Amino acid sequence: MSILIDKNTRLVVQGITGRDGAFHTRQMLDYGTKVVAGSTPGKGGEVVHGVPVFDSVAEAVAATKANASVIYVPAAAAADAIYEAADAGLGLIVCITEGLPVRDALAAWHYVAQMRERGTNGKPRLLGPNCPGLISPGQSKVGILPGRITRPGPIGVISRSGTLTYEVVQQLTHAGLGQTTCLGIGGDPVIGTNFIDALTLFEADPKTEAIVLIGEIGGTDEEEAALFIRRRVSKPVVAFIAGQTAPPGKRMGHAGAIIAGGTGTAAEKMAAFEAVGVPVARIPSEIPGLIAGALGRRRSHGTRVTPGRAKKKVASPARKPARKAKPAAGRARTAARPVRKPGRPTPKKSPVRKTSRSRRPR
Repeated sequence: MSILIDKNTRLVVQGITGRDGAFHTRQMLDYGTKVVAGSTPGKGGEVVHGVPVFDSVAEAVAATKANASVIYVPAAAAADAIYEAADAGLGLIVCITEGLPVRDALAAWHYVAQMRERGTNGKPRLLGPNCPGLISPGQSKVGILPGRITRPGPIGVISRSGTLTYEVVQQLTHAGLGQTTCLGIGGDPVIGTNFIDALTLFEADPKTEAIVLIGEIGGTDEEEAALFIRRRVSKPVVAFIAGQTAPPGKRMGHAGAIIAGGTGTAAEKMAAFEAVGVPVARIPSEIPGLIAGALGRRRSHGTRVTPGRAKKKVASPARKPARKAKPAAGRARTAARPVRKPGRPTPKKSPVRKTSRSRRPR
């Protein structure tokens, strides 16, 4: 299984006629994703890589029954693209665009969150902005994640960093550890889906047996995720924190990856995970070994417990008749013996007492 996307995902590409939209539409089609429509205002009626283009997302959904969208719209119009997708009733909205102003991203987040709370328009979920998207190996790909480095398997991957997602997924694949879904949530200060949201989805997925969490400096998302893991996650989790050598106060690429006010350091985040029993890799290449060990312990523990319970259930009926037979035989032997009256001497002591009475003077 997977989370958020699968073989039934029907995708509309917002901004399909642009350079990035057209390029990644071709990549998603080659992977097997069902890209059923594209949308660009004023370009309705065109065709890109065999995909029909509509003037609006609402028209695309009405004509093709799309249920998800991916946004390759410039930052100035990306927030409006999120509103349009939510109003069209799409269940998943993936915003790849980077550089959204924080105020625009916050307004879009509130807009989608209110729809989810009210249960209107299919309860849309926003992923991103400034994220690489997601991929369920062998089923569907939405975004810019390279499909050739993935393989189906039992590991769920959540990451704030795009390029580190690629590196870790490739190392997992080389180690023979496939993935259920690889999810890039984005590194901006305001994102639609955070670590806790993703952990909840993976915890509920029966095919996900272990989770890799890739965080980075800045903010408190990792610390909050650590507390959530201790309280709500039963599956093994392995973490890695990027930016361990970053100097305080210096921004490292992502808008959210900045240490400020003495909080958000890599050391604090690593300590938070270790405090709740989550192994933390020092370098990305340690992740496959840590997750393989955690997965092996989980599987071996389940194997030991199940046969033990089965043996106990099978053996107990055989022992019960034997225990009942012993008391029954004992009662039968006791019934065959002569019944002695109370107060009479036992056979062993009676000869002694008779002798003593014969010597007593009369």
